[in-house]
Amino acid sequence: MEKQKTIKKEVTIEGAGLNTGINVKCKFKPASLNSGINFIRTDLPKRPAIKACISNVLELSKSVRHTSIGNDGVEIHTIEHLMASISALSIDNLEIEINGREMPAIDGSALLYFEVLRDAGIVEQDGPRKRFVVKEPIWVQDNNCKLMILPRVADDSLAISYTLDYDHPMIRTQHMSITPTEKFFEKEIAPARTFCLEREVEELKGLGLGKGASYDNTLVVGEDGVIKNKLRFDDEYTRHKISDLMGDLYLLGMPITGQIIGIKSGHVLNIKMLKKIQMHIERGEAGAIKAGSVGPDLSKGELDRETIQKILPHRDPFLFVDRIIEIEPDKRAVGIKNLTMNDDFFRGHFPGKPIMPGVLMVEAMAQVVGVILLAKGERHGKIAYFLSMNNVKFRKTVLPGDQLVMDVEIIKMKLRTGQARGRASVDGNLVCEADMMFYVSKDEG
Repeated sequence: MEKQKTIKKEVTIEGAGLNTGINVKCKFKPASLNSGINFIRTDLPKRPAIKACISNVLELSKSVRHTSIGNDGVEIHTIEHLMASISALSIDNLEIEINGREMPAIDGSALLYFEVLRDAGIVEQDGPRKRFVVKEPIWVQDNNCKLMILPRVADDSLAISYTLDYDHPMIRTQHMSITPTEKFFEKEIAPARTFCLEREVEELKGLGLGKGASYDNTLVVGEDGVIKNKLRFDDEYTRHKISDLMGDLYLLGMPITGQIIGIKSGHVLNIKMLKKIQMHIERGEAGAIKAGSVGPDLSKGELDRETIQKILPHRDPFLFVDRIIEIEPDKRAVGIKNLTMNDDFFRGHFPGKPIMPGVLMVEAMAQVVGVILLAKGERHGKIAYFLSMNNVKFRKTVLPGDQLVMDVEIIKMKLRTGQARGRASVDGNLVCEADMMFYVSKDEG
């Protein structure tokens, strides 16, 4: 199990922001489990905090040339170089105190951020790391700029392929494919600096940007080459685009397993991709059973309704298990549902002669399976997906006043997939039976 990480000791960085030109001091501090990456504005009253996450990303119009986050009018700008380093070091939890609104530009690359955080020491924490595993292609496009993420079949890591193509004589078409390990990032990606074209300089100044830019922290590309500086790599522009991409995507709050393909993409498409990934996550969770984060006491072999609600996300009127009267995690459970005329489905399903819909009997048995699968300690916070049902048979009608008893057993359990057989009865008479298949996610993604 991959564990969360933070830094071992407090470290600092100082410097002027690339766009504001204002000198700021950043203090990086260890953070608690599951807290994420949080920026704290120490220059403002009450020291407001901004979490580095998708919901706090500022409008695309404010971050065409850089990535910014904000909340309630409090903002932090140009965070992508730091976020790329945090991503490469696999840091999950970090507190960043800053006495201004923009991260220091340093030399225009992610390298110093990487070195300072690495030298602070990276320590594991006692909690599992979340990961988004790409299961289907996801893509975004803006004219001839494209960004897509594909599943990886044989590898549990991130791979990036990027193609840069500028309409400029000194920036030829460049392509790079990498697996961004910590060591590779340090040597090959982190040193790559931000750049702009000489013909863009006046436009950027007109937008109020680049007040802290210089030939030392920005590669300015003229018609004859880089002005007053030298390239660190022949394809430094492409490497810097990959650095930005890594930093932006880490605003997801977890690493990604997949193959990323970028073609002329930048911050705008990166953020659009983030939002699309979030939609996929929410869509997946909407069709799944997500376990609670606190494990129940299974020693008594019984679970009341309050405890069941700590395991399952269901609530009235869609919680169909009132009590678990027997349970053996990963093996078997018996649940009951007491039916009354107050149950919503009776008022609309054959109201003249109300009966329980057959599909809800299957759903009730599936919820008992969810309890069996998700009650174990190592599955707290995981998600179970109901994949299929077979051999479904409805034997008798179920009426108001009946007590539905659901006896469910796990027939086969592999690493993350399981097959279950459920039998529901009333007064000892079989009313419904079904075979069900489930998948338990490796992580919350």
